[in-house]
Amino acid sequence: MNKVILIGRFVRDPEIRYTPNDRCCANFSIAVDRKYKQEGQQDADFPRVIAWGKTAEFIEKYFRQGMKIVIEGRIQTGKYTNKEGQTVYTTDVVAESVEFAESKSATSGNNKSKPAKNDNYQGMDDDGWMSIPDDVNDEGLPFN
Repeated sequence: MNKVILIGRFVRDPEIRYTPNDRCCANFSIAVDRKYKQEGQQDADFPRVIAWGKTAEFIEKYFRQGMKIVIEGRIQTGKYTNKEGQTVYTTDVVAESVEFAESKSATSGNNKSKPAKNDNYQGMDDDGWMSIPDDVNDEGLPFN
């Protein structure tokens, strides 16, 4: 089974591209804290993440640098030959579903991490559940 679940913060705003047939692709890295920290080693890992389709569109609309995200997906490896003729091996996380990892109010103190303005976005309900924006229907949700 190939399954990974990560919780981390966006290192920078996601890079969004569209394929010639208008399929959305989001590329980004997140900072994932290590559970055990050893002296002389880094405290976090920075995996590269790729999301496609509705998941990528959701990320484009609601996530920015510094925001915390939960990603469920799979590891994908690959290789290519660079301009110098060397083989380069890659390891990426392919996001299959994503979720907010904190409330809107938790990130609103940091201007860099505010999501794109959306007047329909209600944030968290009083009971702690995230309300879904009015312009997103059940078929448009990138997660269950």
